[in-house]
Amino acid sequence: MSSSTPSPRGRPHHRPVPATAKFFDEVEGGVDPALVTEAADRAAQLLVRGARESGDEAVAERLLHLADTEGIEAVAEVWAGSPADSLAGCLWRLYLLRSWVHAEPVRAAGEFEDGRTRAPVARVLAGVAEPPGPDELKAMVDEVLRGIAEGDFADVLFRGAAFARVVSAGRAARAETAHDDVRRMLAVAEQLEAAGHAELAGRLA
Repeated sequence: MSSSTPSPRGRPHHRPVPATAKFFDEVEGGVDPALVTEAADRAAQLLVRGARESGDEAVAERLLHLADTEGIEAVAEVWAGSPADSLAGCLWRLYLLRSWVHAEPVRAAGEFEDGRTRAPVARVLAGVAEPPGPDELKAMVDEVLRGIAEGDFADVLFRGAAFARVVSAGRAARAETAHDDVRRMLAVAEQLEAAGHAELAGRLA
């Protein structure tokens, strides 16, 4: 559902439709996979492009807590299988990072701390307050997610990529970390960074 409300400048705008049951209903019951992709793409387009165009300050908060209110499993249902170079795939990876940091803030802070000196440029780009404790990391990932509505989406992607790269470097420095855990986080970093360049070139959809 959408509604028209006055913008701060007096012009009407349309609030984006949140990715709620309206989208998820389309993918229940084993329907055509093409409909799953269509639902995922529609939700992502509304959340990223619609949010920026709406000028609605509340959109940022709705985006931030989408996974909390709908459940990460529900979001996964339509976004998890999306290509990394799509809006839906990017949103899935960003929400996945946020969910992990909020679920394991102490571990996330430790891995980020271990990676800071090994990926100094990425550390600066990620923009985490010093020292990077659990609360600082949670604040950083929340700020990144708010940027979907409030800022430049390419910047959101690059910051998410930088954070993942630092964490990957931190994991690599820990002898007890499985190689697959390092590889997966590095893959997320590389995918988000590539998507950021695609966004700058106008090719991300």
